[in-house]
Amino acid sequence: MAENVSPPSTPLARAERFLWLTARVLEQRLFEYDFLGGGADPVETALAAYRNDDDGFGHALEPDLRGPVSQPLHTAHALKVLDLIGRCDGRQVERICRYLTKISTPEGALPALHPCQRGYPAAPWIPVVDDPPSALLATGPVVGTLHRNEVWHAWLFRATDYCWAAVESLKGTHPYEVEAALAFLDGAPDRPRAAAAAERLGRVVREEGLVLLDPGRAADVPVAPGYAPGEHHFAYDYAPSPGSLARGWFSDEEMDRALDHLLVLQEEDGGWPVNWRIWAPGTALESRPMVTLKALRTLRAYGRRLD
Repeated sequence: MAENVSPPSTPLARAERFLWLTARVLEQRLFEYDFLGGGADPVETALAAYRNDDDGFGHALEPDLRGPVSQPLHTAHALKVLDLIGRCDGRQVERICRYLTKISTPEGALPALHPCQRGYPAAPWIPVVDDPPSALLATGPVVGTLHRNEVWHAWLFRATDYCWAAVESLKGTHPYEVEAALAFLDGAPDRPRAAAAAERLGRVVREEGLVLLDPGRAADVPVAPGYAPGEHHFAYDYAPSPGSLARGWFSDEEMDRALDHLLVLQEEDGGWPVNWRIWAPGTALESRPMVTLKALRTLRAYGRRLD
């Protein structure tokens, strides 16, 4: 007779079971690296499956963009993975910068979506156009990650100028653009300028109601037009670690309340939910493990007990 085994009870154990059941190899390897003492080599090997001959990344690495072609948002995600494992340097990153140079807009920045996506499925809120404009959404995270890792490449000069101009004039914005701005500011080498820009941006976020400070009111507070029901942004979305410049936007009480909310969002199967609009079955399946890893890292960064 088979022995009855109790289901895992701690947040980390429940999340681990969820990830082994549902995650892509890349997210499984990242979980091993982050929480089980795994090495960086297996993560890099899993990431290599998404790399293309043009030195960009594709194949739905960012799940809302399907198909094989390289895209800036895929490549931003790849750089984030390399940053997480301490491998954002060397020849691989030099090749990525060559790809970024080739697909840049006339301003030297990145479009949110390169027109090569045409013919492949993509989230309906990211339109495919022939001459796409520069987008902080794609450029900010890439530039911030490269600067944080002290990467120097000719492409960075104009892209950095673009990011400063975009961030320092930002208003009437939306939460995801704010996250992109913070990704740039948290890595920007001019720390006094970054701190000043972040302070101004924090006022914008609070004045424009881009953060829900009382998670208990989530069901009663309307979301922005075009967002999914419940697609709110909380303090931890902007400040996923105490070292983020956005941490200064929130009091200790506000941050603790948000982290309490994040912890209770863990679902019965051990994973955290996706709160943005789901437009295809595969996007939810692939995104939930990514969201789960992010939640675990955030809770750990703030000293919340997971095991």
